[in-house]
Amino acid sequence: MTVIQEPATELAEQPYTYRRAELVEPDWRRFPGWRDVTEAEWRDAQWQRVHCVRNIKQLRAVMGDLLEERFYDDLAADQQQMATMSMLLPPQMLNTMAPHAGTDPAKVTEAFYADPIRRYMLPVHSDRHPEWPSHPHSQRDSLHEAEMWVVEGLTHRYPTKVLAELLSTCPQYCGHCTRMDLVGNSTPQVDKHRLTLKPVDRQDAMIDYLKRTPGVRDVVVSGGDVANVPWHQLEAFLMRLLDIETVRDIRLASKALAGLPQHWLQPKVVEGLARVAGTARRRGVNLAIHTHINHVQSVTPLVAEATRAALEVGVRDVRNQGVLMRGVNATPADLLDLCFALQGEANILPYYFYMCDMIPNAEHWRLAVWEAQELQHAIMGYLPGYATPRIVCDVPYVGKRWVHQVAEYDRERGVSYWTKNYRTGIEHDDPEALRRRYPYYDPVSTLPESGQRWWRENN
Repeated sequence: MTVIQEPATELAEQPYTYRRAELVEPDWRRFPGWRDVTEAEWRDAQWQRVHCVRNIKQLRAVMGDLLEERFYDDLAADQQQMATMSMLLPPQMLNTMAPHAGTDPAKVTEAFYADPIRRYMLPVHSDRHPEWPSHPHSQRDSLHEAEMWVVEGLTHRYPTKVLAELLSTCPQYCGHCTRMDLVGNSTPQVDKHRLTLKPVDRQDAMIDYLKRTPGVRDVVVSGGDVANVPWHQLEAFLMRLLDIETVRDIRLASKALAGLPQHWLQPKVVEGLARVAGTARRRGVNLAIHTHINHVQSVTPLVAEATRAALEVGVRDVRNQGVLMRGVNATPADLLDLCFALQGEANILPYYFYMCDMIPNAEHWRLAVWEAQELQHAIMGYLPGYATPRIVCDVPYVGKRWVHQVAEYDRERGVSYWTKNYRTGIEHDDPEALRRRYPYYDPVSTLPESGQRWWRENN
């Protein structure tokens, strides 16, 4: 007997529906303090840097009466008791917060509290987890990068790759910064470490090490943020890297592509980048920019314009390395909306989403490994394969691992164990390095009650 099914009258809805959205630059004139700012001023990198918001007094001057006093009290409490990063917000980044909140102070305040950009760029005390603001195993340098310095600022963690921290400042400070022990100004909670060598001496030492270490082929030039390196100094360093025959990949790390795209649109920067990109192309070296965008609201026409300018002068790729954070982008829709805006509208390749590192006072942002695994599963199949980001866990003493590479996982106590296939720079004499299992810890608040009780009793 043949059973003939009637055609379905309705198609089942997909878990996610793509709708192309045009990029929009929010109107900065909605803020009382910027009511008279012209477009020419807004596009000027120097104007943006001069008018960064560095404290509550300056935030009040921009916001006028749009925020209620309770928000400022909450912000002040966080800065005194919890913040690991000082406040530094370029107008471009502040302008992406609560873009459609209107002018009613009560509604604007609620919109600011809920805003995903605000949550990680301008954290307030009530954001933090009341019982577990920090994991018991959190550390200032949670990835132990400074332990792996071969010269000051040069981390040799992977066999063929190094991280060159040229400086310890950025045009903007993210609340969840993984280098919170070094980057930015000290806060009441964190007395920051300092680079001691002069920049020229530090760069000389880095170049000398790379010349003596032909096994390194990939250099990530970071900080801080390379947008804070005077261009002539950065260009000179990059040209020296390009003179080393064994260096085949150079990546410039700059959140400022999103936080201060005006910097990357300056004629002197565009022209200098063209010279570097031309030299890289002639020598067969891959030159890329890696940026850090966590939410679709950050992807504006200026960001897309800055990206196109870099690609047009010969930068091979612009890629995004976001960070998974609860309340910011920890849903499939948030991640896919961001990735489609990056790839489809701004020519930025979605590359990685890192799990937020185990730094102090970051538990309210962090996700459990199983949550990250579910997100990786949920975003598969929507984006082109080459533009589907990998969600990775940066495991201390191990490095980046896809979240499904976990070797063993105790879900009750939130402890995952990971293996690796190479030695870091501090393990050449460790015979157990490739056999050891390295732990990583879920936020205690994500555990079942039995697991939370274990941590309370054994903390």
